[in-house]
This record gives sequence, C-alpha cells and structure tokens, in this order.
Amino acid sequence: MSDFMIGFIGLGLIGGSIAKAIRYATPSAYLIAHTRSRQTMDYALENHIIDEACEEVDERFSKCDFIFLCAPVESNASYLKLLKPLLKESCILTDVGSTKTDIHQKVSELGMEKNFIGGHPMAGSEKTGIANSKRILLENAYYVLTPTEQVSQDKLKRYYDLVLSLKALPLILTCQKHDFATAAISHLPHVIAASLVNLVKDCDFSDGVMKRIAAGGFKDITRIASSSPEMWEQICSTNEANIVHILDEYIESLLATREALADHDTAAIHKLFADAREYRDSISDTSRGPLPKSYSLYCDMVDEAGGIASLATILATNGISIKNIGIVHNREFEDAVLHVEFYEQPALKQAVELLRRYRYTIYER
Repeated sequence: MSDFMIGFIGLGLIGGSIAKAIRYATPSAYLIAHTRSRQTMDYALENHIIDEACEEVDERFSKCDFIFLCAPVESNASYLKLLKPLLKESCILTDVGSTKTDIHQKVSELGMEKNFIGGHPMAGSEKTGIANSKRILLENAYYVLTPTEQVSQDKLKRYYDLVLSLKALPLILTCQKHDFATAAISHLPHVIAASLVNLVKDCDFSDGVMKRIAAGGFKDITRIASSSPEMWEQICSTNEANIVHILDEYIESLLATREALADHDTAAIHKLFADAREYRDSISDTSRGPLPKSYSLYCDMVDEAGGIASLATILATNGISIKNIGIVHNREFEDAVLHVEFYEQPALKQAVELLRRYRYTIYER
C-alpha cells in the first residue's frame, strides 16, 4: 500500500474526475472510497479508478492524507460526525460542494476546523455519475479553496499543490466571499434561466410556435436550465440569503430597465447594452465553468443534396470528430445555415482552417 492515501465519500461526476486526475498525476497514491451505490463502487474498481471500496466509513479512513466529501451538498455534512474520530492530525478534510458557508458552520460546530479546507472545483457537465467522469475535467478550471481560520498554512500549501498537480487553477477565498460570488455568477443565472424557460412555456401559443422557433440567444442563455433539479434545489437551500440579496438587486435593475423602456429613454437602453458588452467582452474565455464550453462553428451552405455529407467527409478524412451537426432554422441572430459542434478547441481550430481552405464561409462564435 502507498504511503500517500486518499479517501472519497461519494464518487460521482466530480469525485470520479478528481480520482482519475489524482491517479494520473500521482500513480503511487492509494485511493479508497465509500458510496451508497454498490454499482458505483464496482464501476470504480473495475476501471481502476480506486484501489479499495469501503462498505462503511471505518478505520481505513484514519490512514488518509486527504478525504474528499463528494456526496450531494446537504449529504456531505452528515458524514462529519462519522469522520471526526477517524481523522489523523495531518489529514486534510475537504468537500466539493457549490456552497461553502453552510458546511463551514457545521465543521466549526464540531470543532474540526484544524483539518478542514473547503473546496469547489468550478467545472462540471450536464451529465452526471461516475461513468461520465473525465480525468481532464478539472484542467484549466478554477478550483476555489476556502480554508478555516484554524487550518495551518502547511495544510493549505499541500492542498494548493495538489490542485496544481491536477492542472486546475487554485484560488483562495473566504467561504463568505465564495458564496456571494457564486450566488451572482452561478446560482442566480440558473434561477433566471429556469424562470425564463418557464415564462416562455407559459406564454407560448397553443400550437407551440415559440418552442419551435426558439434558437440563437434564447437557447444560449437558457442552456443551464437543463441542469439537475435535485442538485439546484440543494444549492439554493444552502445559499438562500446570498441568492435573495442578489435577486433583489437584479429585480431592481429589471425595474429600472422597464422604466427606461416605458419612458422611451433610448440613452439608458443604449447604456444598458453598451456597459454589458464591455464587461462581458472583458471576461476570460479560457477557464471552464460548471457546464462545458461549446466548441462550435457556423457555416454557409446552399440547400442541395449531399452538401452536409460533403462537409462531414472533409472533416472525417482529416481525422476530425463531430460532436453534433444540424441546420439552424432560426437565423435571427445567426449568420449561417449550418451549425457544427466539436468536442475540443483544437478540433474546432483545425476544422475552421480546413474548411476555409475548401472555400467554405465560416463564422466563429
């Protein structure tokens, strides 16, 4: 058995991806895991993601240098009492939840601050479960660390270095600052996306014309509405104060926009879009968020037999895999007829260069 031992409680998309990344970065590490799903543990063993499956949270976890709580947000806290008597002094206990203050409070109540550093890898997918985990999921994604006041700098540096070894981008914040920031840039957008989708559903005509023509901007800003309802129910319930505060600010901004529209205040409307564009364009496009970036191009194409097949053949013969391809029926905000999506940025870049050599008119976004 390795001298370096890591334990997991829960082993879904994020836990499985962290385990795979650790296995790749530190092959000598010994990984153990407990999860309520026997099927998950069997999968993890069969695919060599972990070395040992634990039916119970028992003394085997007392040997761990790191323990990752990767169960749903509200479930993670329920394991703290079980783990408290098992933690060795040097062990780093962490979680991967999207909210931090709630679990920090429970850690404090149990007197476990010297071992705990909250963690939030800001990466994910619309798919769930260990079968969808990927070793590279965390690469170039921000990984927020929220240390307690009592945890040592040595433990914080060890965790920081571990995150770096996974090729993620460690960022140290207080749990309060993390939760306020994620309420604004993650939690509220999910609330808005879900509300907007439901508004369109409720306002649609009996023939469903809105649903039929929805594309472009609407599908872009509501994509995250396809996320897990169970997960977002838990996230909202553990960060409700921050979300309500940000939501109140958003409602105020909507009321101001409504007033500008009603008063035909074109200067205010122009400023709304100009300020938003300037700030949005300043946001880096290199890091990965909770849902993966879409690597897409748009292409002009004459409606004739074999057109799509010809383009697909050009890409296939050059070893470029297509994730998705389809006709853009609503082109109010799109310049092209065909939408082609790829799995990774290099494939997109290669496809753009190749198709332009073949005289295709390509639009990137």
